[in-house]
Amino acid sequence: MNTESEVGQRILLVEDSDVDYETVIRAFRKGNLSSQVFRCEDGDDALDYLHRRNRFAEPGAAPRPALVLLDLNLPGTDGREVLEEMKNDKNLKDIPVIVMTTSSDPRDVERCYKYGANSYVAKPVSFEGYIEAVRRLHSYWFETVMLPEPEHR
Repeated sequence: MNTESEVGQRILLVEDSDVDYETVIRAFRKGNLSSQVFRCEDGDDALDYLHRRNRFAEPGAAPRPALVLLDLNLPGTDGREVLEEMKNDKNLKDIPVIVMTTSSDPRDVERCYKYGANSYVAKPVSFEGYIEAVRRLHSYWFETVMLPEPEHR
């Protein structure tokens, strides 16, 4: 788990690619966006984080995220399964999940929305595209919409 900032909304980034993880973090920095980003590298780790079990069982080890940025193609439990489990769990289903993946397969898009994804974004191919995508996601989810406070969910 990595904490990138001391202030801002909490985001759980579920991403196995170090390059994509670093690109997202750089995009947050470049866009001067304040968010606290926690990383899980696979679906099993993400579910442990969200359910606060195993290495995340200690109080404070897994602060509830305001939203989840979820890659689909993960080792072990993949992102599709993480999404389905989250949206079928009464304690997790209200956390917005933004699927951010390389897959543009219409079946993935359809399945993710069917299981409750709040947004589906194809990963940009350029760094400038990442900056813009992250800026727009941050603006929408943390400046436009109203989310309940994590303590109240």
